[in-house]
Amino acid sequence: MVAIQNSSHTLTPETTLRDIIKTIPAECFEKKPLRAWLSVLFSVAAAALGYASITFSPWYLLPFAWILTGTALTGFFVIGHDCGHRSFSNKIWVNDLVGHIAFLPLIFPFHGWRFKHDHHHLHTNKMGEDNAWYPFTVAEYEQGKGLISNVYRMIRTRFWWIGSILHWANLHFDASLYPERQQKQVKFSYRLVIAFALIVFPVLIYTTGLMGFVSYFVMPWLVYHFWMSTFTIVHHTMPDIQFKEKDKWHAATDQLTGTVHCDYPVWVEWLCHDINVHVPHHVSTGIPAYNLRLAHKSLDENWGKYMYKTKFSWELMKDIGDRCHIYDSEKCYKTFAEVDASNKA
Repeated sequence: MVAIQNSSHTLTPETTLRDIIKTIPAECFEKKPLRAWLSVLFSVAAAALGYASITFSPWYLLPFAWILTGTALTGFFVIGHDCGHRSFSNKIWVNDLVGHIAFLPLIFPFHGWRFKHDHHHLHTNKMGEDNAWYPFTVAEYEQGKGLISNVYRMIRTRFWWIGSILHWANLHFDASLYPERQQKQVKFSYRLVIAFALIVFPVLIYTTGLMGFVSYFVMPWLVYHFWMSTFTIVHHTMPDIQFKEKDKWHAATDQLTGTVHCDYPVWVEWLCHDINVHVPHHVSTGIPAYNLRLAHKSLDENWGKYMYKTKFSWELMKDIGDRCHIYDSEKCYKTFAEVDASNKA
């Protein structure tokens, strides 16, 4: 899983994120308006092709059309993701406008996601702070016995692919979860997507029927959340990647070594604008998506022996689902079976 062994830099407790960032070429941080807008055009064209394939495909080809469309819509999220990090444009109002528009077809509130996602970047793999695939401790698992623990078991095993839906529903439509200074923007974003849904959903049902609503929205939306759940759990969850307690967490070390580079089928990476090239994104959120591969190459050359690299497969997802259950300070994770057995002893 380790990238290479000939890196020219050494990661020490004194190493800072700035030290790592300095090894990345300056061109990786350049915002290129043409590249940014071409990525928008590409995603719009891919989604249009997907919706056309839904319209004209016979029933037995519809699953492929749904997969194409949902994956293309994931590209919309990645564009909005750049906007949230202000790496799409130098103008904040452009980032906010494009981010909201890109997120609308996903029924995803832009500002609510942006604030929570920024928090994830500040506290990646930090116990008590990170909000992305945070692992329960034994105590938290026991306290949640019932619905909470049962849902947690589902998304940590074979139903990981609904994790993004739960994250979307639980975090981004409740302004009370945010500091007061952020609540106005959070409310604006979720009210906008609710208004969008209240207009578009009835029109879609009226013009295409309930089955049309399922085919044009629900199924691609589920595919989108499958990819979001898969990307995000793989980004930071491996049997040998440790979440850290606050007093042991180190920004440079845990952003570089706690983030996973995973190769997916080429067509997925194209449609999703290289969101899988994730290590440079956690070193600096200022790197636009179209520069991630160049930045990754530089990190690989300079810090490669510390970087975690893998390849997407169903076996990989099974391994995560079989082993990455409950936080353990010594061996990263305990399995549900181990926790259940200790409770019976």
